[in-house]
Amino acid sequence: MSANALEVRGATKTYGGFTALAGVDLTVAPGEVRALIGPNGAGKSTLIDVISGRGANISAEVRLFGTDISRASPAQRRLAGMSRSFQRTSIFPGLPVRQQLLLAAHRMGEGDVDELLGEFNLAAVADIAAGLISYGDQRRLDLALALVGRPRVLLLDEPAAGLSFEESKHLAEHLRHLAARWSVTVLLVEHDMDVVFAIADRITVLQLGRVLAEGDPAEIRANPDVIKAYLGSAA
Repeated sequence: MSANALEVRGATKTYGGFTALAGVDLTVAPGEVRALIGPNGAGKSTLIDVISGRGANISAEVRLFGTDISRASPAQRRLAGMSRSFQRTSIFPGLPVRQQLLLAAHRMGEGDVDELLGEFNLAAVADIAAGLISYGDQRRLDLALALVGRPRVLLLDEPAAGLSFEESKHLAEHLRHLAARWSVTVLLVEHDMDVVFAIADRITVLQLGRVLAEGDPAEIRANPDVIKAYLGSAA
């Protein structure tokens, strides 16, 4: 078995004549929390899409703990142990929180719904329609749904989007501890650098569809190419 939880080779994605990803390679170790950062349009969410098997005009070799899943559908990848969340929550507003988790558990053939409700502090709103709970609770429900069945690799696309500073900080700490306790490997796209530096073991920086830099948080903070890329995007 491969020593790596996730291996991506030659990830390429085109939109007509535009190349959004140009042969990106990525390797993530078991139990690692890896962040993907970069200016807008760098290809971060596109890479998550490619890894999870979504979209057309893509090319990549993707291995999950050594098993080639390059030709697997998104549903097959989910059953194999790869889960993901989206920038916009994938909850059903009219369905009670508990019912949504039960449906996801049924689809996976397993899942301790009560444990997830407790883990994400959702027990008090378990029987309330998801559209009526707070936005923070909706984000936590989205994460709980992604964790049904204890996936081995979790792909997160801006899990802190729309949250306050305190909510984002709490979420980062929770994800850090949860990944360690449940032995989940995490790859996340996140614009909130406080979240990134609080949670990530290593960081991969993308720019214009290519890897600009990779390293631990201290190395990325001090990397002049990364600083230049962000200053350029801000300007």
